[in-house]
Amino acid sequence: MYFDDHGIPHFHILTPNAQAKVAIDTLEVIAGNVDRKTLSAAQTWAIENRALLHRRWRELSEAE
Repeated sequence: MYFDDHGIPHFHILTPNAQAKVAIDTLEVIAGNVDRKTLSAAQTWAIENRALLHRRWRELSEAE
């Protein structure tokens, strides 16, 4: 997540060769692309940490 990033709540996947934005609620790629293995790992992590992702999104949004 980035402080000045807007739009629907999302997180970023960054790899040496690709990047993507993934919606927190649906876990769908909303921009960019990454390979399936990386996306699957990120989605699994996000499911387990969804409350943390929402909390951080709110914190960053309120800081603006």
